[in-house]
Amino acid sequence: MPSLLVSALMGLTGFGLTSFMAPKLNSAFSQSAQSPVSTSDIASGCPATTIASCRNSSAVNNLCCFESPGGLLLQTQFWDTNPATGPSDSWTIHGLWPDNCDSTFIEDCDPSRDYTDIAGLLTAQGGADTLSYMNTYWKNDPDDGTDEEFWEHEWATHGTCYSTLEPTCLPNGSPTGAEAVAFFETVVKLFQTLPTYTWLANQGITPAEGTTHTLASLTDALKKESGFVPALSCEGKALDTISWYFNVEGSLIDGTFVPIDAPEKGTCPTSGIEYLPKDEDDTDSGAKTPKKRPSRRAKRSQKHKKGIASHSEL
Repeated sequence: MPSLLVSALMGLTGFGLTSFMAPKLNSAFSQSAQSPVSTSDIASGCPATTIASCRNSSAVNNLCCFESPGGLLLQTQFWDTNPATGPSDSWTIHGLWPDNCDSTFIEDCDPSRDYTDIAGLLTAQGGADTLSYMNTYWKNDPDDGTDEEFWEHEWATHGTCYSTLEPTCLPNGSPTGAEAVAFFETVVKLFQTLPTYTWLANQGITPAEGTTHTLASLTDALKKESGFVPALSCEGKALDTISWYFNVEGSLIDGTFVPIDAPEKGTCPTSGIEYLPKDEDDTDSGAKTPKKRPSRRAKRSQKHKKGIASHSEL
């Protein structure tokens, strides 16, 4: 019997998914109940059928249609409770990170394209609906700065490292910053297919005080819903980050995302994990000091930050 997600996938066209350029999923991942946002008219021009990133056996020359070296993609989400960000019944967007195929990574790849005024770029280039969605679901910790500062950081740190978003890969005449617009639209589209809160709730797991979970129970619940195992990270014992892993066929602009099991574990302990409500006031119970967004990636072992992997590396 097909799973609920497979059944949902069969009906994706009913959500209008074929009417706009968006990440395509060749798995049981389903579109969430949220309405898809509109996109700009940019297209990659890549062939419909290409090899997935990190699955090549020899060097690929056309890196406009093959993501390399960062072909191991992480769609990262936050569950922030102190202070709370975003809706109480949804995780929020952290970003989309292009790790190398061996889980090393590079960052800040092109300072000349560290665009500012991301909101202005989106508004000017047909991404107003994307911006509206980001204002709700892509939130900065208010103690760290504005949402705009967070978006600028994610683009400069990670977005500039995508080979398929190099300006030379865009159609002739594309306006300055079009690749950044494509990046934010793609991240939003992909996030909408990953309703972490709903998937956990469907398995009877909702935020609550005084309740703890094992790592196995959380990952098993998410695998039952999605078909794949994500990486879960915690601040102490409090669940606060999830990473969904993908390869991509073609360009980040309009390619097909291929979900995979997380190749490495997050930082959560094996048991005693808390999934706290966002409205919890834990200022008197050993509250965690909010961490700045950039520092959360720095928590990963520095041994992974070794530089660029070979284009032919699996």
